[in-house]
Formats: sequence, C-alpha cells, structure tokens
Amino acid sequence: MTKLEGRVTKEDRKAFTLIELLVVIAIIAALLGLAFPVFQGVLDRAKKVQAKNDVTQIVTAVNAFYTEYGRYPTTATTDATATYGPGGSTTENGGLFGELRATTIVLNTRQIVFISPPDAKNQTNPRSGIKTSTGGYYDPWGSEYAVALDADYNNQVANPYTSNAGATPNLQNGVIAWSLGKDRVQGTNFKASDDVISWQ
Repeated sequence: MTKLEGRVTKEDRKAFTLIELLVVIAIIAALLGLAFPVFQGVLDRAKKVQAKNDVTQIVTAVNAFYTEYGRYPTTATTDATATYGPGGSTTENGGLFGELRATTIVLNTRQIVFISPPDAKNQTNPRSGIKTSTGGYYDPWGSEYAVALDADYNNQVANPYTSNAGATPNLQNGVIAWSLGKDRVQGTNFKASDDVISWQ
C-alpha cells in the first residue's frame, strides 16, 4: 500500500517555514544591531592610533631634516608664519611635505626622503594620505595635519590649545604636529577635544 494522501510524515518535511525564516532574520538583525556600535568604537580607536603614528612620524621627519641640514624645512622666520595646515598661516601644508618627501628641492637640495606617506585613495575627499594636487597630508577623518615649526630657533613653539596651556603658553619643542580628530574642529582646550597631538 502506498502513502496516505494528504498525510505528511517527518521524513517528508525538508524546508523551513516562513515563520522560522523570519525568526532567524530577526535574530541576525538583533546581533548586527549589537555588534555595530562595538565595531564603530574599534574603528574610531584604530583611526586615533593611525593619527598618533602619523603625527609622530611628521615630527621625526622634521627633526631628521633639521639634523641633516641644520635648519627646519621652512623659509619662514617667525613661528607664527611657520604654522601649516588648518588654522595656520599657510593653509596648505603641501610645501612642507614637498620638502620632506623630496618632491620639491628648494630646501631639500640633496633630495632625501624623510617621510613617505601614501597618496590618498580618494583624491576628491582625501583621507589618510597625500592629496596629490596640493601636497597636503590628510588624517583618517579628512582634515590636513597641522604642523608648527620653531622658525626663530628659540626651542619653543606656541601651544595651539590656549585654555590649558599652563603658566607658560609655549611648548619646549622645535616642531609639533596635531590632528583635529573626528569632529574636525580645533577647540581651545585640548582636554575637552578629540584631537590627536604629538607632544603628549
């Protein structure tokens, strides 16, 4: 005798029901909702680490230039005119990085490469690299790195964060570099900002 018509046995059932599929999709969506903030936090920390490494490399490159040539890679004669990038007197820092990358030879006459960051993948919205049209060096959030040099050679530069600069508003450094961070805005108080700096 054959199987009874209309009767489904356990062996015949091989597919998921619509309700089972919806339950699985809902569970996956809930897990993704929980994982996204964690992933975003990890991504933000990775960008901060990259920016810290970049500003450290910038300072190291400028100091190596000074060791090689006995001067900083600038023609400015005052600290105020040797501040590059956002908020600086020189809005584009391409000239500074042109010298450090040996793409210009005005000051770097021996064409020594002191720093070699990659070109930004997206040149219209540069992040994490050099914008080839200007030579500016951009952080992971899309702002140019800011750099201040001791152009008057008194071993100090003005602290760009004036509200918590302390008794002496100057830093005892020949060069400093910083990133504006995720919010892309430089405040007056470093402790209340998400900026990344080279001198701490």
